[in-house]
Amino acid sequence: MTSDAIVRPDAAADPARPDPAPAKPARSKPLGNRWAGPYAVAGGLFLVYLVLSVGRFRRMDWASWDLGIFEQAIRAYAHLQEPVADLKGPGANILGDHFSPIIALAAPVYRLFPGPITLLVVQAALFALSAVPVTGAAGRLLGRARGVAVGIAYGLSWGVQRAVEFDFHEIAFAMPLLAFSLEAVLARRWRAALLWALPLVLVKEDLGFTLAALAVVVAWRAWTTDRRTAWTALGVAAFGAVFAALVFTVLIPAFATEGYGYWHKIDGGGPFSGTGTKLATLGWLLIPTSGLLALRSPLLLVAAPTLGWRFLSGDDHYWSTDWHYSAVLMPVVSLALVDAIDTFRRSERPRLRAYSLQLPTAVLAAGLALAATAMPTAKLAEARTYEKPDRVTAVERLLAQIPDGATVEADTTPLTRLTSRCRVLWIGGSKGVVPDWITIDNSSKWAGEDPVVYAGQLHPGERYTLVGEAAGIVLMRRG
Repeated sequence: MTSDAIVRPDAAADPARPDPAPAKPARSKPLGNRWAGPYAVAGGLFLVYLVLSVGRFRRMDWASWDLGIFEQAIRAYAHLQEPVADLKGPGANILGDHFSPIIALAAPVYRLFPGPITLLVVQAALFALSAVPVTGAAGRLLGRARGVAVGIAYGLSWGVQRAVEFDFHEIAFAMPLLAFSLEAVLARRWRAALLWALPLVLVKEDLGFTLAALAVVVAWRAWTTDRRTAWTALGVAAFGAVFAALVFTVLIPAFATEGYGYWHKIDGGGPFSGTGTKLATLGWLLIPTSGLLALRSPLLLVAAPTLGWRFLSGDDHYWSTDWHYSAVLMPVVSLALVDAIDTFRRSERPRLRAYSLQLPTAVLAAGLALAATAMPTAKLAEARTYEKPDRVTAVERLLAQIPDGATVEADTTPLTRLTSRCRVLWIGGSKGVVPDWITIDNSSKWAGEDPVVYAGQLHPGERYTLVGEAAGIVLMRRG
């Protein structure tokens, strides 16, 4: 087995790193390009993500409308149409909500395999792909065994699992871009690092600032040995920041009807709102994933823009560890950990060397413990994860009565069964468009004892009749 005492060939040329401490001479060989470890880790993670997300779809365990929104936009791209997401409002262009043109890359696959599960497969593949550079960088710098440990710990990290559990999101495209870019930083391939990071501006509006932070890290690392590259990186940083500003103030408002719709989330925010929740999130971000050692790497600066906008927001959903918001931080923290270990395993302080070299095993143990107890992967041991409940079959049979191409007003639970073949509007958000059908999950009686009355209140003057009900899902037809 390859020794874990691999000394990087360029270490002596880096004045920012300490001289190696006296130790046994390294006897390991370079890993080379044929090491299958990163791809084995990615393959295993892909299967885990797929089982979790597709199983959740089969059970209709949805907590948001996001999968439906993205399917509407990607379905439009697949047919070379304007990316309209009617769930955000009739005729709403998705680029006026979030600037994520990169999702069009999923359109060819969707054209071949139309349906919401295609998006979940694409997301699982992108998340799994991001484990390849994380595992590869860790294996190259720390040895194969530690590389696999870091790769698995990354793939099972709470931020990634929360994103897998919470529908499809555009940030899936950011994961491999960030991971490959930061891997290139650790390998001192500056041009590759910048090229991998540039498409971040097409993933989501705030990631232009993440590009800027990453480019600053490249400039910092390259400054003493390659001044021209450092200046180029600073130029890329300026581009990222300026482009992000233009997206917020020009591009998104150009596609929206009322400007950027999320400025109001800043109201009531500030660094001291929800301090306890924010500190808890920082603890989760740094302790189980890196034992705090990631704080010793400048790569962690790449996480600053995401944490900045989240913690300055007045929306408390952004502060916590829930949803998908922390996924893009996971490759940053994991590779910052690898960078820090690579530095401190050559420290003259024996305790620091020992601590750093034990961290890959420790973060893997922490990741496995959480995966088996508190994270979505704990459901892999439950039989229901692999079953399709009878109630879902009954609901699908009910919704099959809606003809293809119909206009439907729906809420969260039934809408993902319709967005691939109907025009679907959000319940109460049709804005004057009269739907042919209305279907809602009224199991909690939120629409009252008689949902037909509720339908009449939504569309005065129109008459709806009850078609059927299954497992709390009510279907009504106009006329």
